[in-house]
Amino acid sequence: MSYPLASAKQIEKTPSNEDGIPKDLEEDLREYGCKLINQAGVLLKQKQVALATAQILFQRFWYVSSMKAFGIGHMGMGALYLASKLEECPIRMRDLINVYDLLLQRISHTSAGKAGDDFRYAPMSYFGNTFYELKDAVVVGEMQLLKRLGFNTQVVLPYGTLVNYLRLLGLASDPEVCNRAWGYLNDGLQTPVYALYQMPSIVSAAILLTVRHLQIPLPSSSPDRWWELFDAPWEDVWSVCGYIMRLYRERTPEETTRPSRLLQKQDVRKWLEERGYR
Repeated sequence: MSYPLASAKQIEKTPSNEDGIPKDLEEDLREYGCKLINQAGVLLKQKQVALATAQILFQRFWYVSSMKAFGIGHMGMGALYLASKLEECPIRMRDLINVYDLLLQRISHTSAGKAGDDFRYAPMSYFGNTFYELKDAVVVGEMQLLKRLGFNTQVVLPYGTLVNYLRLLGLASDPEVCNRAWGYLNDGLQTPVYALYQMPSIVSAAILLTVRHLQIPLPSSSPDRWWELFDAPWEDVWSVCGYIMRLYRERTPEETTRPSRLLQKQDVRKWLEERGYR
């Protein structure tokens, strides 16, 4: 195996599940944390490889740690900071802190029921407590990622594999196919699939979703099933598709706003206490 995947025991019951956090809420918090990483990376003009690496490390972390002990906001900062070093496109800590402070203020503004157009960012004091609290959060987040992942930060990204697969299937010259499949791979970063499945299954799932949406026929009957060309088990491919399509489901107002209220570990602990968990 060229990169680490979660064990069957970790998948069956994550540390967050053991602490009473429902599976659907954990998945929503994972997704929201990855969205914050992506938003911060775009504002910082980071490379896509760094954003993808940060989100994969972030997803792996929750198979060895609980959201009761670590907040998704702070761990997202640590993951992005660490990934920027791993992919040799480092960012200044001050810039990272400023961007996350902006995002957190905007989240607080919208969570209070105020219109997004009314938001005005209030820059933090250079020597204020907020800066030093977020600075400590970045350092601790990066340290905990390295410690709990056993310094195993090897990440295999899917983009080169996608290009090769599309060439073999004769689809590489179609820009709509390439763009849509690339988009599904990026959507998958918001889910745990990169910590659960081998790369051929993930890339095959992105291609499957693409060709079905665009109604492009590919051989799918025995013995000429196209995904078997890439040694991708159908059960894994179909499961990855399910994770990705879950992102597009209709959500209730509560499901939409709940993750933004549980960014920090103290918020999660309060949520658990209100429901009888200790």
